[in-house]
Amino acid sequence: MLPAEFDIDPTGFGRFTGLTKIANPGMSPEQKRGALRTGVLTPLAGTLTPEPGKTDHWEFELDPYAGIELKYDLAEGKAMTFRWRATGPLHYDMHAHPFVGGTALTESYSVSEASSMQGRYVAAFTGIHGWYWQNRSMELVKLTLDASGGITGARIFDAAGEHKRPLGK
Repeated sequence: MLPAEFDIDPTGFGRFTGLTKIANPGMSPEQKRGALRTGVLTPLAGTLTPEPGKTDHWEFELDPYAGIELKYDLAEGKAMTFRWRATGPLHYDMHAHPFVGGTALTESYSVSEASSMQGRYVAAFTGIHGWYWQNRSMELVKLTLDASGGITGARIFDAAGEHKRPLGK
């Protein structure tokens, strides 16, 4: 086996020939970047202890096959605890990108389908950090998110674009 097949490619030959795709054929570049990070996302079970700082509570109804994205502004090293719940399964992507460098540097930390998720997140860089959710069913799904910590702002991304939203409880 060649090192590029294990995603070790110091010369770039594996990327040039396509061999590095063998290492993680199902992972996007964003997921590969996120997988290189440690200590960013820690899933937690049971009762969450609120992180010191601001709190936010948000509810949204997702129509069938609709999607929504919510991101928090966090500085590098700042933490937040979060819990989101939905009345049905949602496809989600927990990801982030820095203010400097933008979406070209997006990192995904968890991509799956679930009706809930909770944990502690520590920002690897200063930027926007959050989730994209998509309802892939024919049923209306209600989504509820609670977060606390070093949050300094919130944004919604939908079909109409990006919108700042006030933090609220």
